[in-house]
Amino acid sequence: MKILLIEDDCETASYVARGLREHGHSVDLASDGHEGLMLAIGDAYDALIVDRMLPKLDGLALLKALRASAIGTPVLLLTAMGGIGDKVQGFEAGGDDYLVKPFAFAELLARVQSLGRRPPLASQDKLHAGDIIMDLIKRRVSRAGQEIDLQPTEFRLLEFLLRNADRVVTRTMLLESVWNFHFDPKTNIVETHISRLRSKIDRGFSSERIRTVRGSGYVLDAR
Repeated sequence: MKILLIEDDCETASYVARGLREHGHSVDLASDGHEGLMLAIGDAYDALIVDRMLPKLDGLALLKALRASAIGTPVLLLTAMGGIGDKVQGFEAGGDDYLVKPFAFAELLARVQSLGRRPPLASQDKLHAGDIIMDLIKRRVSRAGQEIDLQPTEFRLLEFLLRNADRVVTRTMLLESVWNFHFDPKTNIVETHISRLRSKIDRGFSSERIRTVRGSGYVLDAR
């Protein structure tokens, strides 16, 4: 993941950045809110880690500015302000998760990686992948102009695949994002719904759009 860490405490920033890099992530640093906002607007990141108490522009103001600019990058707020009211303010400003200092790095890493598995926020009314079109407002799906009737779970499953077109999505990612399971239910629920979805979107067409990557997961081919 490409991560932007906005933290004015040098020791904390160094500690977090080093740990994330050791786990294979790319990390950019900003030491104040204004610098962080400029970086977040000017580049594409998979996740932001934002300290709430920042010089020049505090974390909540930064977050509100991002959301007002239609930037839906997942944000983990990192702060010593751990009251219920503080957390509510963070979520209302557009935060996706909230971690109180002092914290264990293992928990921060798990939360950041969880954010990275979430689908991006919708910034358009329709999703496209080749001849498949999903209308998010009318809740309709078509392939090559042919309308496809999907059940609600099938719709959510296809939406996740469309948002991650041409990328491998794992069974765990699907369980968390489509079914909101943060554990393995030890059933074939994913495989069953993938099979049903395939039968519907491929019916009458010579090419299959959802491909199984053995040992990894599934890919929706956009081309």
